[in-house]
Amino acid sequence: MKKYMFVVFVLLVSVGANAQQATTPTSPATPPIAAQASLSQPTALMVGSKAPDFNGVDYLGKKHSLKALLKKNNAIVLFFYRGQWCPYCNKYIKEIQDNLAKITSKGVIVIGVTPETELAINTTISKTGASFPIINDKGYKIMKAYRVDYVVSASDLDLMHKYHIDMDANNGNMDHVLPIPATYVINKKEKIIFAHFDTDYRKRANINDLMSALTFNTGN
Repeated sequence: MKKYMFVVFVLLVSVGANAQQATTPTSPATPPIAAQASLSQPTALMVGSKAPDFNGVDYLGKKHSLKALLKKNNAIVLFFYRGQWCPYCNKYIKEIQDNLAKITSKGVIVIGVTPETELAINTTISKTGASFPIINDKGYKIMKAYRVDYVVSASDLDLMHKYHIDMDANNGNMDHVLPIPATYVINKKEKIIFAHFDTDYRKRANINDLMSALTFNTGN
């Protein structure tokens, strides 16, 4: 069992380490893994910049948009995660859930965005206890708007298949697109007031830093 867990850990490190390499658009002479997959280059959105508008439907069928959410809330915590198969994603989601009462007490709503299917989102929820909206980003519209999408390399896909991580089933397609697990806080003026973006998927936004940003910017 220890040997197996070590191999899975090495696999996850490989997928994360190759994310940065996968951000380079594939040349015309070398087709991407899936022709319909995005070839955008992940780039961090800067604090102080205007947040891209977005529209999406969560796993309960409820519609969400940037403008509608900001009419009802002081700010939005918007974060991206890869899937229920990623232990680092699950750990971060659980950490957000554990601090959700403190976050929402400041008039802030949390929105998760993922390429995984509604069925896989339910698995994520069962693993983490997440009670906030999670959007299945079909067509990667939100991921593209926030420039976090990239195509997983063929070698990493082979490793994932070898160790029974089926991204095709998890995402319901063969695009092989994942997000950089970034976190942004957006205020009433649609400005980004906090940003965490790192191609090393093991590094996530620090909850204390996130709470400090919310406390300072919401006046609570």
